[in-house]
Amino acid sequence: MRTIIEPFRIKSVEPIRMTTPQQRDQILREARFNPFLIHAHNVIIDLLTDSGASAMSADQWAGIMRGDESYAGSESFWRLQEVLKDLTGFDNVLPTHQGRASERILFELIGGPGKVIPSNAHFDTTRANIEHSGAQAVNLPIPEAATPRLRHPFKGNMDVAALEAFIERVRPENIPVVMLTVTNNTCGGQPVSLENIRQVKAVCRRYNLPLFLDACRFAENAWFIRTREPGYSQTPVKAIAREMFSLADGATISAKKDGLVNIGGLLLIRDPHLFKRACDLLILTEGYVTYGGLAGRDLEAMAQGFREVVEEDYLGYRIRSVEYLGQKLVEAGIGIIEPPGGHAIYIDASTFAPHIPPEQFPGQAVVCGLYRIAGIRSCEIGSVMAGPRAKASMELVRLALPRRVYTQSHFDYVAEACVELWQRRSELRGLRIVDAPEVLRHFTAAFEELGAP
Repeated sequence: MRTIIEPFRIKSVEPIRMTTPQQRDQILREARFNPFLIHAHNVIIDLLTDSGASAMSADQWAGIMRGDESYAGSESFWRLQEVLKDLTGFDNVLPTHQGRASERILFELIGGPGKVIPSNAHFDTTRANIEHSGAQAVNLPIPEAATPRLRHPFKGNMDVAALEAFIERVRPENIPVVMLTVTNNTCGGQPVSLENIRQVKAVCRRYNLPLFLDACRFAENAWFIRTREPGYSQTPVKAIAREMFSLADGATISAKKDGLVNIGGLLLIRDPHLFKRACDLLILTEGYVTYGGLAGRDLEAMAQGFREVVEEDYLGYRIRSVEYLGQKLVEAGIGIIEPPGGHAIYIDASTFAPHIPPEQFPGQAVVCGLYRIAGIRSCEIGSVMAGPRAKASMELVRLALPRRVYTQSHFDYVAEACVELWQRRSELRGLRIVDAPEVLRHFTAAFEELGAP
C-alpha cells in the first residue's frame, strides 16, 4: 500500500476549542505577539514544540499505575536502567527532570571560563547552559547546512576538517568535550550519518577528547541512517541506535522527545569519576540518583517509551508525516529546509517575507501570521532565538510535530493555512522587541508590530 497510516488507534480524545480570526488577533495582541505567552486552550493546532507534547501509549499509562514511588532504589529506576543499558550500552545512567537539567549538570562540571565546546550546532538551551558556565559554544556544521533548498542526505553532519582546525587553533586543553546533536535541530532537524559520527570520534580520539551526543532525537536519526546511508537498509533501527551510542563517551537526552513522555531526561556518562561528580551534583539540585527529580511513574513511562520509539512501524509513520507536510508546502512554492527533517518542517522566513529585514524578525512575523489566520502555534528559530550577541545563520519558522497527537487531516489543515498565508504574505509586518530577558529571550520576550498592514 502507498498510504502510510497512523500505526495506532485512538482510545481517548481531547477537544479543540475553535476560535475566529478576530478572537485570535486580540489574543495575539494580549500575548504581546509571542506565542509562548498564549494560553494553550486558545490554540487550534499546537506546533510550538515536539518536546513533552507526545501522546502516551496504553502500555505507558499502564506502567504509570505500577510506578514505584520509593525515594531510594525505586524498582521503576532499575527497570529504566535495564532498558537503557540494552538500548545504549551505557551502565552509568542518571535520570533528570528534563534535558536541560542534564545539560546544566554536565556543563557545570566541565565548563567554565576559558573553555570552548564545539558542536555541529548547539540548540538554544545547550548553548545557554554552556554560556551560563562561562564557557563558549561554537557551531561547526557542514557548508551544505546553510543552503535551505539544497538536498543533502545528512545536512546535520559536523564539518570534520573544520573541527580539526578548530582544535589545533584553540588547543585540546581548552576543549572539555565535543558535542554532536542528533538529529541537528538548529539546522532543520537534519540527521547525522554514522560515518560522520565515526569521523568525529576519530578526531576526538587523536586529541584525547570525549565525544558526547545530544541525543534527544536519536531514534529519528537512526531511521534516517537506515533509509539513507549505504549499507544499513537491512539493519534494525535499534541496532543502529546502539552503534551510535557505542561511539560516544556520554549523552544528554531529553526524554520529552524520543522518550515519548511528557517529562523526563537522562545523563549518560562512561567515565566513572565524572559520573560520580554528576551524581553528587544531581543530589544537590535534582533529587536522589534513582529518581532525579521525577516520580516513579515517570520513570516507568520513560522505560516503555524508549522501548516503543525504536519500533519501525512507528518511525516510518513519524518521518512520513513530516515529509507529507513538507511536500505540500514545497508544491505551493513555499521555501523550507530540504529535505524535510525528522521532527519538524522549517519554513525559510527570509524568502516567505523578503520585505521584512532580519532586525524586524521575519520569522516572528510569519509565526504571528500563522496564528492569526488559523490558530496554529509555531516557533521562530532565527534572530529572536539567537539573541542580541549572536547572528542567526537563517531566519526560520519551525512547525514541530508532536508524536502520535495529530492525524493527516490536521496536517492538511496546517498546509492549507501556510499556503493561504503565503498568498497574503505582503500583509505581514515586522516587529520590534519592547521587553526581553538577557538569556533565552524567545520564551518571554514582548513585541510590538511595526508600520501599517
